[in-house]
Amino acid sequence: MTGTATLLLACALTCAAPVIGAEHDAMTQHMDDDPLRFFVLADRLEWQSDGAEDRAAWALTGWIGKDENRLWVRADGERGEGATEESDVEALWGRPLSRWWDLLAGVRHDFAPGGSRNWAALGVTGLAPYEFDVELTAYVGERGTVALSADIEYELLLTQRWVLQPRVEAMWFSRDDGRHRAESGLSKSALGLRLRYEIRREFAPYLGVEWSRSGDTRDTLAFVAGVRAWL
Repeated sequence: MTGTATLLLACALTCAAPVIGAEHDAMTQHMDDDPLRFFVLADRLEWQSDGAEDRAAWALTGWIGKDENRLWVRADGERGEGATEESDVEALWGRPLSRWWDLLAGVRHDFAPGGSRNWAALGVTGLAPYEFDVELTAYVGERGTVALSADIEYELLLTQRWVLQPRVEAMWFSRDDGRHRAESGLSKSALGLRLRYEIRREFAPYLGVEWSRSGDTRDTLAFVAGVRAWL
């Protein structure tokens, strides 16, 4: 009986070995998998009013790719009184620098103001200490103009659904460009404060205020209302 049992056990192990090996290979492949993923964020889809003018504004970000290489697309703009005041789109290749930071490089195209123009872009995006969301980008234009852009946000959780979001934006140019309404130095800056209610994590209406300055001549304080959404 012992010899028979040993023979049956050996046959069972021999027959099961291919199945066990296949399951192990499948599990290994699953653990090493790097799927294609995507993310789309409408950080600001809003209406703005400063008492003299109403306008729409948008700021969109999205990426598609794997862990090491991704295609990023960013778009910003404003439209008021039936005309587009500002509009640009960026196509960027992204690669992680660390767990919290990505390096971005690519091109930017401005549609308005003053007609189209193109830039080469190089920057970083990520989460700074104390959980500040940071975008820093340098641009080189067609005629050697250099521009620097900074966009910093912070999310303060008042409750599980109420979120207060301060925001700072600045744009610096190396030279004047009257056709595109850009002045050398700090050409544009903005300080905003938005309070949103997350009906779902992926969808949140908000209210807020934003102070902005264009060059040295125009300061505006606008009331804003909009939605933030992602998928």
